[in-house]
Amino acid sequence: MAFVELSTDTVDGAIAADGLGADRVELCAAGALGGLTPGPGLLAATLARCTRAGVHVLIRPRDGGFRYAPAEVDAMLADVRHAVAAGAAGVVVGALTAAGEVDRVVVAELVAAAAGREVTFHRAIDVCADPLAALEVLAELGVRRVLSSGQAATAVEGAPLLARMTELAGDRVTVMACGGIRPHNVRQVLETTGVRHVHAAPRRPAEQAPATAVDFGVHETLDVEAAKELIAAAR
Repeated sequence: MAFVELSTDTVDGAIAADGLGADRVELCAAGALGGLTPGPGLLAATLARCTRAGVHVLIRPRDGGFRYAPAEVDAMLADVRHAVAAGAAGVVVGALTAAGEVDRVVVAELVAAAAGREVTFHRAIDVCADPLAALEVLAELGVRRVLSSGQAATAVEGAPLLARMTELAGDRVTVMACGGIRPHNVRQVLETTGVRHVHAAPRRPAEQAPATAVDFGVHETLDVEAAKELIAAAR
């Protein structure tokens, strides 16, 4: 049996994921940017309505790379503490050094701030210099889960590295596959990598008002049908 985490940046998406039977919900803001830290209102509204799935909060203060200035680290620590105090089941974090290695000091601080809640290291591992070495460091630091596409555009393409990571991790840390995982390929990912946890963010354009001269773009929301099919296929 596989475990499914669904990522969403809306309350409605989180409610839908919870109702569909997702094991975890990764809550973020600005999914189109790869996800940023959700605001306190979005977090509170989501936690109040998700009764089954554990809500894990993405902690990412800005888009772009994962080398953070001291002030940004302070913001991340404050956001982790707020998520924990609000009742989140876990947090999703990541930080790298200029050399592309796991920033041991920052990640250790983030794990400590989580105060025993589950910590997932996000896809910063997919741009680090040596993902296998990074996995060892993260296991030592007490990170519970690592999210990765195997340093490829999709988990299907990154399957060989994901398999190596899964073997190396053993029962010390869980490798969770991500990257283009959908109903038609989730079984392939599970069978070729050995992972038992998958992460997906199937989205579709939300209904929009008629276009005007001022255009703010099209918002996307969780694709409920695709998410439902994915969960069924994974299990």
